[in-house]
Amino acid sequence: MADMSYSDRDGWIWIDGEMVPWRDAKVHLLTHALHYASCVFEGERAYEGKIFESRKHSERLAASANHLGFELPISIDALEEAKLAVMRKNELHNAYVRAVAWRGSEMMGVSAQNNTIHVGIAAWEWASYYGDAKLKGAQLDIAEWRRPDPLTIPCKAKAAGLYMICTLSKHAAERKGLSDAMMLDYRGYVAEATSANIFFVKDGVVHTPLPDCFLNGITRQTAIRLLKERGIEVQERHIMPDELEGFEQCFLTGTAAEVTPVAKIGEYSFEVGALVRDLVQAYDELVRSHVTAD
Repeated sequence: MADMSYSDRDGWIWIDGEMVPWRDAKVHLLTHALHYASCVFEGERAYEGKIFESRKHSERLAASANHLGFELPISIDALEEAKLAVMRKNELHNAYVRAVAWRGSEMMGVSAQNNTIHVGIAAWEWASYYGDAKLKGAQLDIAEWRRPDPLTIPCKAKAAGLYMICTLSKHAAERKGLSDAMMLDYRGYVAEATSANIFFVKDGVVHTPLPDCFLNGITRQTAIRLLKERGIEVQERHIMPDELEGFEQCFLTGTAAEVTPVAKIGEYSFEVGALVRDLVQAYDELVRSHVTAD
């Protein structure tokens, strides 16, 4: 399945309360979300049939919709059940789950006050996001594009339109043979990678950018908790790019990335050290203990 097109494969996708054959899960050309980015989504991972922090993801989807000015037409409880139903229908146990909500096609133009809000859920098998980087460390570019001022975007929403500059930045990095790109924010501070939060290590202390213009990721929050439980100091603060020269280790966190060491960002190199390796293991153990905790 990994080599198949995402539009042409066997399986089922949940749309607006119904299971639809995978190839028939389509929307109209004049869907508002396609033209004006009125779409929010979540990426989630399931381990042995249980989605890690599933409810937090569902709650964030609803919050993101609110940031874009609409309400989900489904309760959090119903969304939770629908996600599990998709996994059961597709006979998946370890999977990536994508929930998405968008404005439909009743009105075409910037205004879309009367458009139907649709919700869809798909799930599929997805291996490590950065290949073998958990062993060797990912290699990152420094992006040309920057995270915008919060006065210009709904930065607390996981909204489709906010990923345009991420796609541009990741494509540019891949053309250089790299895995991803680190983005700065509108002030010139270190922000995040294109779809993962970023952390640095120096003298046993972990430093991570303050999420004041980008998402405070669910995996980011989990990593910080795991570090503090182990007595490791975590400083959330503004970080200037020239500080990278003094950091010893670096890692990314995200639902897709999980916890991934970084070996290089631009001209700066980092070791895949003990602290990061231990955190990779701790996170892996946590998401799988979460499966049997109930």
